[in-house]
Amino acid sequence: MKRVYIITLAVCLAILGAFGSVYRPWAETGRNETIKVGFLYENDETTAYTHNFARVQTALKSAYGDAVEIQTLSNVREKETREPLIRLVREGCAIIFVYSYTEQVAAVASEFPGTQFCQISRSDTEGVPYPANYHTFNAEAWQARYVSGIAAGMKLRQLIDEGTLSRDEALLGFVGSYPVPEVHSACAAFLLGARSVAPEAKLLLDYTHSWCSYRQEKAVAEALIEAGCVILSQHTPTLGPADACEAAAQQRRTVYHIGQDMSMLDIAPTAALTSVRVNWSGYVLGAVDAVKHRRLIESAVSGHIHGSDVSGGFAEGWLELMDLSHQNAAPGTLEALEKAVAALKKGSVDVFKGPYTGVNPANADDTVDLSAGYTENAKSSYPGFRWLIDGMSVLGNGE
Repeated sequence: MKRVYIITLAVCLAILGAFGSVYRPWAETGRNETIKVGFLYENDETTAYTHNFARVQTALKSAYGDAVEIQTLSNVREKETREPLIRLVREGCAIIFVYSYTEQVAAVASEFPGTQFCQISRSDTEGVPYPANYHTFNAEAWQARYVSGIAAGMKLRQLIDEGTLSRDEALLGFVGSYPVPEVHSACAAFLLGARSVAPEAKLLLDYTHSWCSYRQEKAVAEALIEAGCVILSQHTPTLGPADACEAAAQQRRTVYHIGQDMSMLDIAPTAALTSVRVNWSGYVLGAVDAVKHRRLIESAVSGHIHGSDVSGGFAEGWLELMDLSHQNAAPGTLEALEKAVAALKKGSVDVFKGPYTGVNPANADDTVDLSAGYTENAKSSYPGFRWLIDGMSVLGNGE
């Protein structure tokens, strides 16, 4: 019997040793020690997307002061991520946040189990085994898109009731990066939000085929305006669409813009209606706190947990409405947006539900019927809605 106890003790010690090697940051980082936190960006703060992420660094310093030292690397292209990541590890970062979609992060994480890696989620992470120190996260942005769609619908309703637009001219535009689920999910939610106020609304989409290009985004926006779109939104990171809308509005054309991740009121004062943003602070501060206090990251953040993957919406504080232009927005818009956010927080709105069908533009045999509803982000923080629904079309067939 003694031999059994000895063997059992040896096995337990071996397991604890392996566990400790994986979660060494919790063991090595004292509660009162300064830890280094790394941020790796594909672009820089001249883009709205990265500017919004960088706001987390201010929140982090405000929360922890000198207890946190921040290391930042910007303009790191996806194919060149490996060496910058290793550089941050060797500079002593206990946790690194990566805002690009490269597959190299998980590979580097497996080589450096003493550092925690947190990456914006990708389409291929669901159900795939990854190192214990690799984590993914993303906002449930479709909620914000739906709410911003209500702002667009309110403006369409006003323009139609005033006689400025006919019902057939109620055309929204959307500047997307690539024909991928995160773009189609955003588009569909935006249109459905608008249709909750203006059922006649339709949406014209076009792609830049780039993750970041001011020139291409502005050109696509200009093409959508020429095609008759009167309110544009975007799932792209630069100010190009806002500038295109403002230029058209300055020419006394009926064009408005709804922004992403930063207020556009100063950039497009004649065209801007409102903006929505993702607030990454909750996840980042929670993850850093987990490292400092020797806890698992997923136990320290507010959101929907999918293993080592986390998502969140308005209820979890991951999404925010930004400045509303009281000059440009339709009367009653603020009250309508606040009501929609409150309903989303309660879970009383089925965004992807209604008398609609959709088709995957990459596979005509892949269809969806929304009469029974569709639950976004049910299993992953990366969006899964890949269909173009009734009332959505692509400019030039996506060419």
